[in-house]
Amino acid sequence: MTANTTAYKAPGAPGAGGTAPRPLRRRRPAPSARRSGWTPWLYLLPALVLLGGLLVYPIYQLGLISFLEYTQAQVSGGEPATFQGFGNYATLFGDGQFWQVLLATVVFAAACVLATLLVGCALAVLLTRIRALPRLVLMMAALGAWATPAITGSTVWMFLFDPDFGPVNRVLGLGDFSWTYGRYSAFALVLLEVLWCSFPFVMVTVYAGIRAIPAEVLEAAALDGASQWRIWRSVMAPMLRPILVVVTIQSIIWDFKVFTQIYVMTGGGGIAGQNLVLNVYAYQKAFASSQYSLGSAIGVVMLVILLAVTLVYLRLVRRQGEEL
Repeated sequence: MTANTTAYKAPGAPGAGGTAPRPLRRRRPAPSARRSGWTPWLYLLPALVLLGGLLVYPIYQLGLISFLEYTQAQVSGGEPATFQGFGNYATLFGDGQFWQVLLATVVFAAACVLATLLVGCALAVLLTRIRALPRLVLMMAALGAWATPAITGSTVWMFLFDPDFGPVNRVLGLGDFSWTYGRYSAFALVLLEVLWCSFPFVMVTVYAGIRAIPAEVLEAAALDGASQWRIWRSVMAPMLRPILVVVTIQSIIWDFKVFTQIYVMTGGGGIAGQNLVLNVYAYQKAFASSQYSLGSAIGVVMLVILLAVTLVYLRLVRRQGEEL
């Protein structure tokens, strides 16, 4: 006696008398769904048009003038503007003063950024160690300095360090010492003013980051016998690294294009241009010497440098977003 067995096959399986299943087809999005994908861009369109008019067109004009011979004769219409190609850039890069000013700008901006980070981070840690009322007073004073216009702050600092009537020289016993006469003392004075109006941003941002650190982590480090400096170096700084990177790059962008403080406090660049930075140097070339094409070329160089820093900043922000 033999068992007659038959393997069971699904009705739709091949070889079971049925038809093979049809492959799934992707459904096309409905027209309404496709239209809804453009909706955010429609809301952003007015802002994009406004930004295009305020940013794209001036940058285009800046780049265009940098390739032309454009002086007072061309502005007044006495002579036509002629195309120079990269002649203005060759003249600029062949000028030794340009490289001196570029070096001074980089060193000055680096000193400002370093001082701003040190003071801002130190005061941010201090805010976590003091009571509520002193913390409120310190934060209000810092925000007041941050909100002060650059020209107002520069004028106030010039009065404080005035060789004849300034209270700083009297307190320090410096007599009629002029802070703006020497190159390094003038840069130091401007650095103090830039530091005064820049550290509040770093202080508030880093303080917010410190408050986000779990208290248990800091308490564990303190119980292990770590000093305040060791807690900052080994615990806080690594956890605050994304915030520190952001405030560092933003400080670089701000301090690299300082204009008002240098122009007001050194009288347009100091004696014989000893305190020139790129922004003031471009202003002198364009408006004091009527060499608008050279001033535009300096502006393009600054734009390229700051654009590179901004791209690094955006890349770091994107990495932080991916990590979160």
